Amino acid sequence: MIHLIPVVAIVLLASGLAIAYVIGGAAVLTFVATDRTRFLAVLPQQIFSRIDVFALMAMPLFILAGEVMNRGGVTRVLINLAMALVGGVRGGLGHVNIMTSVFFAGISGSAVADAAALSNTLVPAMRERGYSLPYAGAITAASSIIGPIVPPSIIMIFYGAIMSTSVTALFVAGILPGLFLAAALFAANAFLAWRHGHPRLERGDIPPLLPTLLHALPALSIPAIILGGIVFGLMTPTEAAAVAVVAAVGAGVFYEGIRVPDLAEALRRTAVLSGAIFMLIAAVAALGHLAALERIPEAIGVWVREMGLAPAQYMLLMMVIFLIAGMVLDTAVALFLLVPLLAPVALAQGADPVHLGIVLCFNLCIGMVSPPLGGCLLMVSAVTGVNYWVLARAIMPFLILQIGVLAVLVMVPEISLWLPRRLGFIGGG
Repeated sequence: MIHLIPVVAIVLLASGLAIAYVIGGAAVLTFVATDRTRFLAVLPQQIFSRIDVFALMAMPLFILAGEVMNRGGVTRVLINLAMALVGGVRGGLGHVNIMTSVFFAGISGSAVADAAALSNTLVPAMRERGYSLPYAGAITAASSIIGPIVPPSIIMIFYGAIMSTSVTALFVAGILPGLFLAAALFAANAFLAWRHGHPRLERGDIPPLLPTLLHALPALSIPAIILGGIVFGLMTPTEAAAVAVVAAVGAGVFYEGIRVPDLAEALRRTAVLSGAIFMLIAAVAALGHLAALERIPEAIGVWVREMGLAPAQYMLLMMVIFLIAGMVLDTAVALFLLVPLLAPVALAQGADPVHLGIVLCFNLCIGMVSPPLGGCLLMVSAVTGVNYWVLARAIMPFLILQIGVLAVLVMVPEISLWLPRRLGFIGGG
């Protein structure tokens, strides 16, 4: 009777309910329809066990740090630094866009927040200097997914909580894949700049490097605190998140961009976003409880064995499923729905939980820039006014490149695992 879930979910979704209510309502109604209401008595315990996870404490703190950063003048400082570093080459503002996303990645961990910030600042600047508006929007959306790969990463916190995997190991494992993606995007922008004759920044538009770097030090201290504290074992991710909030406020005060109303709004936004996420976790807990009663993970394992799928074949199948899911589902929804069902089989076949977490999170991030419902595409389209489907067409070269990067990460696990092994966060070297 598990097939009732999608039917009920479609009906509820058509009614206009929020996705958390759709998932939770479909699960509870399916309990009733399958005469399993007696099992609803333990549902509060199931929900509390999903939320009562130490790793999730870092999530609202990282959200708050990103909110404070966006309101405290840090964004403009990081853009100026990127312009000083790479603005002078052909296609310089495209490179600035990518490098700024790398800087942001070490602070907010949110692709949508990064896309919104850069859409407000860099896209108009690129348009004024001769770039087409669809290209400026496309490279902004494409580079924004670096945010959830380079630590801190909110979706990696979710994965660590779901699979009981070290968030610290996941954060460290995300560094090289994130930089690999950035390098691929730099190469693509350089090629397209040569092909389409994109301009360089004029010498007078490029800030002087040393003064700009010195001015940016308070902003750069935020990712340095997060990465340094975690990598060198000085702080847990949760402690690093708390210190990052203090550093973000300090940077905002230094740049004279943060006021008490700004802090109040950042706290309000953090509370709203965190509450929405915890509501979603509660709803998925109900669905997971039902799936466990129906033995769905065991059924998937039996099906894989009967089909004779080798580990590499099953990993490829997972990548396809997650790519499709990422195109139509919110990243957190897809993560909480699919990982408990599909990941245990991959682990049973010998997959490393840290490597699996990196490729799955990377996979779902690609969905954020994939039509028909890519969250970052929607954000960039809304902020810049570019038609959504024009933007979706413009991002296709970058999307193909990102899928290629994903394929390399799947086939070469050492890209993800080398650094956490060297630093002793996981075994094997």
